[in-house]
Amino acid sequence: MTDTTPTAQLSAAGVSIWLDDLSRERITSGGLEKLIAEKNVVGVTTNPSIFAAALTNGESYAAQVAELAKAGKNVTEAVFEITTQDVANGCDIFRPIYDATNGFDGRVSIEVEPGLANDAAGTTKQAKELFEKVAKENVLIKIPATIAGLEAITETIAAGISVNVTLIFSLARYRDVINAYLSGLERAKAAGIDLSKIHSVASFFVSRVDTEIDKRLVAIGTDEALALKSKAGVANAQLAYEVYEQAFSTERAAGLLAAGANKQRPLWASTGVKDPAVPDTTYVTELVAPEVVNTMPEKTLDATFDHGVITGDTITGSYAAANKVLDAIAAQGISYAEVTELLETEGVDKFIVSWNELLETVTTALESSK
Repeated sequence: MTDTTPTAQLSAAGVSIWLDDLSRERITSGGLEKLIAEKNVVGVTTNPSIFAAALTNGESYAAQVAELAKAGKNVTEAVFEITTQDVANGCDIFRPIYDATNGFDGRVSIEVEPGLANDAAGTTKQAKELFEKVAKENVLIKIPATIAGLEAITETIAAGISVNVTLIFSLARYRDVINAYLSGLERAKAAGIDLSKIHSVASFFVSRVDTEIDKRLVAIGTDEALALKSKAGVANAQLAYEVYEQAFSTERAAGLLAAGANKQRPLWASTGVKDPAVPDTTYVTELVAPEVVNTMPEKTLDATFDHGVITGDTITGSYAAANKVLDAIAAQGISYAEVTELLETEGVDKFIVSWNELLETVTTALESSK
């Protein structure tokens, strides 16, 4: 690895590169270590879709599935055992990075069941169960930024468990997420928990915003509308960084940081480009700033490594222009609130579909192992 590769330049600019994928094969083959060594990967995120794909394509799970079938485990128990083992093994691989960065990187995320997205108590309970089962300090528990999720975020942080907040689409909800994090830290502090050990990232989704808004712009069809295509996602994320800067410079946040707490870093998610007319590194090169995470599918990581052009900070100072983009989209009659609410609902629904596919795959594997 050299300091001149685009991924090295991205890291030097303050962006933590996390891989949005995990599988047993990736762990056992040494593929994960290779990405760490060659492409500056310093963390991993997972979700139900990723595990569904891994289990569908993975012969490397056969031995464990056979053991679980022999032990009489049901499908929910089997999925819990399989996914937490992958995440625990991933945590071991990333532990040196975790230690070297004082907990900021070297992280592996695992998500609560998507069916619990509107159940605060159920989400909190499973977050604690996942944390205890993985039993690695560098795990992050993923909780969706639904209304119920906000309560669960506070409860989980208050218990001293690090959290990756997922499915954030709107700036207003992002502010709610930061408030939930700070509230959890305040309770953890009151309970005497070491705040320096609690970390969090806020996963702000990018490409899905463009996909939905672009569909509406195309339906309008005017030159003015079409000129705004593929601009909303980046503008929205740039403004999220402004929210981050503002929120963690308040007196409330400063008091917690002085007590050893960490900022909740913005994480750019959904960074794979969906529109072939848009450069495949757009959601990487246009969202560079200190203290952010970019979690990339391998295709986006490879594209960035191969031909990404890193020009330094592309966020700070962009806020006026970003606001103009969102204002121009609103002037076309497209409701930001409606789009972001729809995307949250769809995001939960998509993960439930993937979760059900995962259950079906494991059910079939368990039955064939008997």
